[in-house]
Amino acid sequence: MKPGKNTARPDNRPPRPRRPKLVQSHEVRIIGGLWKRTKLAVADKPGLRPTPDRVRETLFNWLGQDLTGWRCMDAFAGTGVLGFEAASRGAKEVRLVEHDAQLVLQLQRIQTQLKAAAVHMVRGDGVAALKQLDPASMDVIFIDPPFDSQHFAPALQAAGRAVSLSGFVYLEAPVKWTDAQLLECGLQVHRHLKAGAVHAHLLNRLPPA
Repeated sequence: MKPGKNTARPDNRPPRPRRPKLVQSHEVRIIGGLWKRTKLAVADKPGLRPTPDRVRETLFNWLGQDLTGWRCMDAFAGTGVLGFEAASRGAKEVRLVEHDAQLVLQLQRIQTQLKAAAVHMVRGDGVAALKQLDPASMDVIFIDPPFDSQHFAPALQAAGRAVSLSGFVYLEAPVKWTDAQLLECGLQVHRHLKAGAVHAHLLNRLPPA
């Protein structure tokens, strides 16, 4: 305490205790389909980065609003918003793969809340789950791992084998992937969008030689 500095309150009341900082709550909303405008809770997890609304809206404009009968996998589900968005638009099968136990529980709660019968939860590694898929068995595969991970190349290589000839692979990454990089995975760019730090790629399989 510096000499001569009076720290007493004028009315002699003790100072108020500092309030603890409130944990910020996060939500994302489903944009279209059966559960349009439904809000999903987002856990406070380092590196958890839900696909922005603008990007997601563009993605489902690219895919088409009606996904009736589609088979989908969200290989790094996180919030699950891509998978639940697909189910909301009529996908008949949506596999959500997530390795974090807390996030899996939250996804299960959302699944129960929405009564999402088409959504199936898998706790595990996204790359391993992609490698276990039958060839050409998926209509759309969502690949959105943490940006600092090493999962991009192996996930794309597995997805290039698992997606159908008429299907799509959605890739969200911190950089734009080159044609040469995608060629090694048997994929090519169908659409691309940059929004802030996000590069959104809609990819499809290379036509057979």
